[in-house]
Amino acid sequence: MSCIESGFSWNEMDVCSPLKPDSKLKHRPLTPLRVVRGVICLVVFLSTAFMILVCFAPIIAVILRLLSIRCSRKAISLLFGIWLALWPFLFEKINGTKVVFTGDTVPPKERTLLIANHKTEVDWMYLWDLALRKGSLGHIKYVLKSSLMKLPVFGWGFHVLEFIPLKRKWEVDEPVMRKLLSSFADPADPLWLAIFPEGTDYNEEKCKKSQIFAAETGLPVLSHVLLPRTKGFCACLEALRSSLDAVYDLTIAYKNQCPSFMDNAFGVDPSEVHIHVRRIPIEDIPESIADAASWLTDTFQLKDNLLSDFNTRGHFPSEGGGGGGGGEEELSTLKCLVNFVLVVVLTVVLIYLTIFSTVWFKIYVGLSCAYLATATYFEIQPMPILDFVKATCVCNRPRIE
Repeated sequence: MSCIESGFSWNEMDVCSPLKPDSKLKHRPLTPLRVVRGVICLVVFLSTAFMILVCFAPIIAVILRLLSIRCSRKAISLLFGIWLALWPFLFEKINGTKVVFTGDTVPPKERTLLIANHKTEVDWMYLWDLALRKGSLGHIKYVLKSSLMKLPVFGWGFHVLEFIPLKRKWEVDEPVMRKLLSSFADPADPLWLAIFPEGTDYNEEKCKKSQIFAAETGLPVLSHVLLPRTKGFCACLEALRSSLDAVYDLTIAYKNQCPSFMDNAFGVDPSEVHIHVRRIPIEDIPESIADAASWLTDTFQLKDNLLSDFNTRGHFPSEGGGGGGGGEEELSTLKCLVNFVLVVVLTVVLIYLTIFSTVWFKIYVGLSCAYLATATYFEIQPMPILDFVKATCVCNRPRIE
């Protein structure tokens, strides 16, 4: 999982074709109304995340986990699935971004490994739009760079949701990754595990380095995606293959230009997000590490062709120039509004209790903040009491010579 290291030569300048158009104009102007609305959305999303985390995490992520990991994960999925649903509501209903699904229509609530291209810093957030439609929003987990765990509040949430942090050094990341993956192997636990095999978001400079490395090693030279790093993908397959139903191969493209997080928050970009879905049954993925790695490289070559076609036509081939594709329905505005009101009302009640309730509740909130900060920094996940007792008994059992 280490970064691609290679030199640079000027004769490679014409190889990459950028995914962004030449125009840097946003799809929608940043009006004062959008600024005010964006600030309100950020305040609401941050305050709701903070209050839900500090008030419920000690109960469902610590106390309940000491009794049962499965029950703890179910409670976390239910509670944080409600909060995560605020983001598709923001993207599709408030900002008016059109999310177009094409390709395979996937069944709900499968255990799956998702692989996607990484065009911008917010690709991972648009996976929530598909997960919400499939009833798996609270079950989605990401393999992400460890620096994101340091984000205020959101880093705490990533830890509670059991995202897998990587430092991009395989000798350091491998034992951490395999330990966490082994805890996801129970087929009775719902799971959507998302990984971005490129390891970083796309830009022209990274593309040139990737192309030079590919040319030197005899691998496909790609123009619209980076050459995938295969070790993490193969580790996921090795640990989870027996409990997975399928691999979802998602290719993401944007109309107008690639958005940033702030573009999303203030609703200026993107105009459309296109997600092409391929569902590959797990039995169709090669079992050997070498063959699985080759399969992933071939998959990214297919993505490169899809994105090239998208840049030319403005849509993926199966859209035929039309809309919705993929058989995915529009989100219900009423359900989104009800969910939004529920989260806001819950947050208001929790804020009221924090300010006006007894001193003991304030102490609870303070201790909860201290625990979340410590547990996230030191990557602490409580072990169920029964598992701890069993492990202790095994360690203390005398060996028979």
